[in-house]
Amino acid sequence: MELELEPLRLPSDNERPFVIAGPCSAETEEQVMNTAKDLAMRGCHNFRAGVWKPRTKPGGFEGHGEPALVWLKQVKEETKMLVSTEVATPEHVELCLKYGIDLLWVGARTSANPFAMQALADALKGVDIPVFVKNPVNPDLELWIGALERLNQAGVKRLGAIHRGFSSYDKKIYRNLPMWQIPIELHRRIPALPIITDPSHIGGRRELIAPLCQQAMDLGFDGLIVESHCDPDKAWSDAKQQVTPDVLDYILSLLIVRDEKVTTEGITQLRKQIDEIDNQLMEMLAKRMRVCREIGQYKKEHNMTVRQSSRYNEILEKRGAQGALCGMSAEFVAKVFESIHEESVRQQIELFNQ
Repeated sequence: MELELEPLRLPSDNERPFVIAGPCSAETEEQVMNTAKDLAMRGCHNFRAGVWKPRTKPGGFEGHGEPALVWLKQVKEETKMLVSTEVATPEHVELCLKYGIDLLWVGARTSANPFAMQALADALKGVDIPVFVKNPVNPDLELWIGALERLNQAGVKRLGAIHRGFSSYDKKIYRNLPMWQIPIELHRRIPALPIITDPSHIGGRRELIAPLCQQAMDLGFDGLIVESHCDPDKAWSDAKQQVTPDVLDYILSLLIVRDEKVTTEGITQLRKQIDEIDNQLMEMLAKRMRVCREIGQYKKEHNMTVRQSSRYNEILEKRGAQGALCGMSAEFVAKVFESIHEESVRQQIELFNQ
């Protein structure tokens, strides 16, 4: 399905991207107003704060709900910033509209649930308000697109996506793995959809925010949503991944914003080289598959199994080492040859079934 989208006005310039900033949670009126005024003074256009906070386990701070919306309305009146928050139920949507919230976003847990997304879509029918959808917790691009489609079918045309990383059982440097290839594929499929990155939830630690922001700019993302708190160490939720407005301002001042549309003769020539090499790769892969089919025919005639584990391991080990010598990661080379091997096996099985 092709989304029917209307342009989102994302204020930015050549020096700084579009940024939504504010605390993870709206904790107190004083905390909200102090943070908002600090951010407004540093040129922030859009203030964020969590009003409803779904926690993994009961007992933690789950937000103030409607009273916090009063504080966001006050931020809007006193600073002239736009205000935004997360919604997860039709009741949340109704209250946000009542208090004049300018932008809504849907969280990762909610976007993973088609029933919840349909309920939100039904609540937003006939409402003209920008809505951003975070990627689902798990790396499922179709689920992410499905969440966007449900809103779009309900008439929400000012849509955007938030890349907040993906959960993993493996404990790595990031709280949530960036898996940049997934939002890049989303952009390829829906070029008109703005995508902003959430370095706070990807990194999980404030020292990772700056490099993740720059990575997002290098990859051509449309903006950022960053958690910023007037006193991060005392935050009631996600303290480790929040920065002060002053630190955020410094991070943004160092960002190099790339221009996706600039093309020069030099890069055009290099792209032609890439095209030629890709053509050669396709020819070599086709040749490899022809040999694989010949091997498959031999296996069939001699009653051998298609999968030969020792040979597969030998290929991965040998090519991984070769890739490292050529300046490529062993993990990347392994993925490439795993895909090639899967296609080889598929073609040989097809031959066995003839």
